[in-house]
Amino acid sequence: MPLVNTVDMFKKAYEGGYAIGAFNVNNMEIIQGITEAAKEVNAPLILQVSAGARKYANHTYLMKLIEAAMIETDLPIAVHLDHGDSFELCKSCIDGGFTSVMIDGSHLPFEENIALTKQVVEYAHAHGVTVEGELGRLAGVEDDIKVSAEDSCYTKPEEVEEFVSRTGVDSLAIAIGTSHGAFKFTGEAKLRFDILEEVGKRLPGFPIVLHGASSVIPEYVDTINKFGGSMPGAKGVPEEMLRKAASMAVCKINIDSDLRLAMTATVRKVFSESPAEFDPRKYLGPAREEIKKLVKNKIVNVLGCDGKA
Repeated sequence: MPLVNTVDMFKKAYEGGYAIGAFNVNNMEIIQGITEAAKEVNAPLILQVSAGARKYANHTYLMKLIEAAMIETDLPIAVHLDHGDSFELCKSCIDGGFTSVMIDGSHLPFEENIALTKQVVEYAHAHGVTVEGELGRLAGVEDDIKVSAEDSCYTKPEEVEEFVSRTGVDSLAIAIGTSHGAFKFTGEAKLRFDILEEVGKRLPGFPIVLHGASSVIPEYVDTINKFGGSMPGAKGVPEEMLRKAASMAVCKINIDSDLRLAMTATVRKVFSESPAEFDPRKYLGPAREEIKKLVKNKIVNVLGCDGKA
């Protein structure tokens, strides 16, 4: 099956009351773990590539690894640019075979965000590529995305209709209380479902995206801390909140930090038990299996997109 864009998968997700997992990829083992899990439960997939991951792994290598995953799984897979910050970056990804891109103009004034997003949409749609825009700003740190709590802001529902109609975007990332990274909350997570509900009313049938939606699974944090890490107080979004969002207008849920934590915790555990280990297969192999286990749980128990490929 060739790569797909997100139009059909989001339409089915909205109508079916589930969400598609958008998993960030950086190397072969992560791609293998994600796609093997999705194949076992027959789920559609979005593989996300940040600008940082693209620099690290090289665009060509990543695309060839994803091509191999398509051959092995025969699943509907979209390749998506996560947090594109310029028209030039989005264009490069589109020209390089990505089937979906995000242009993040959320740091710009409203009119400038519209102008930049519209520019990307016009180029992308001419090439059969879907576009995700963003209104509102999530706090936190992820790759080159750094937003302080003071600079974060919730999405204003009264702006969404104008933004979507004037830009022509295919999906919209909104800020309802999630945040990037593993240190999300000082207390309990409080997502603004009232904002999500109002956005859904103003944009009926339109796919909404949640960024910063890792759950920061305690067992991974505990393992990292046990074997030399320092992540006191790391918290994420409870999975029951993500399930609720997936049953509403949210059609795409981004997961990155949980993948990093799963891989890092597993590698640290292997080295703690076998300090002299020097065979990468002996620590990256178990890390790949842990990612597979994590992704399968997300698909079945959080996203609800198993059996929907």
